[in-house]
Amino acid sequence: MSPEKMVHMANQIASFFNSQPGDEAEKIAAHLKDFWSPPMRAQLLDYLAAGGTGLKPAVVEAARKL
Repeated sequence: MSPEKMVHMANQIASFFNSQPGDEAEKIAAHLKDFWSPPMRAQLLDYLAAGGTGLKPAVVEAARKL
């Protein structure tokens, strides 16, 4: 998937969980584990390692929990 689409999707997940009670990063990480394939998660981690431009802070924190 394109990096732009991946960032958009990850940030949408963060926006959803931002409105929910509890640890936002934990919920995002759980969602990524449950619904993103291993290659998608690997792409996110690679993107983060390259700087993670455009990712919301909660997504960055969640990715570090993967």
